[in-house]
Amino acid sequence: MDTTVVIVVAAVIALVVIAALGWMVYQQKQREQLREGFGPEYDRTIEERGSRGKAEAELRERQERVDKLDIRPLDPNERERFAKSWAATQAHFVDDPTAAVTEADRLCGDLMQVRGYPVGDFEQRAADVSVDHPWVVENYRAAHNIADENASGVATTEDLRQAMVHYRSLFEDLLETGPTTSSERNTAEVRR
Repeated sequence: MDTTVVIVVAAVIALVVIAALGWMVYQQKQREQLREGFGPEYDRTIEERGSRGKAEAELRERQERVDKLDIRPLDPNERERFAKSWAATQAHFVDDPTAAVTEADRLCGDLMQVRGYPVGDFEQRAADVSVDHPWVVENYRAAHNIADENASGVATTEDLRQAMVHYRSLFEDLLETGPTTSSERNTAEVRR
């Protein structure tokens, strides 16, 4: 083999190795961003999907979907109105826990809608909220499960109390005036 061929082959091999290393670093950085941005939702999605690749693709799709939405903070009047409604819902729990949990679920849905989240089926709502509020979306799922048990008549008063605690964590997170652009949301989530 002549020296030129050896140099060309070595250069091609070096380029392939560098490209492969670059791709691996890029993939690792993407994985770290998803893990940081989605927190516990990242691990839950991997477990649910049974594959890191499928889970990461789903999380990226969620992020892209929510980035297209017009999520906005509440204005002060809306914020005050929702805060008063929540206080009334909590007070109602003493007299009628079943109705209070139903109200809490409705109130969280109303708050999501006003903030700009679509309010389709529950799983889609939870997926959308997980992009901006990954630390409380599991509470939302737990509260919703208890609300379903409540509708079936099998939830205990303690279960209902726990649902209210879960709903409150989501409600308070949504009530905060949050970032309005995807880059601001991503920055805010990394700081959490």
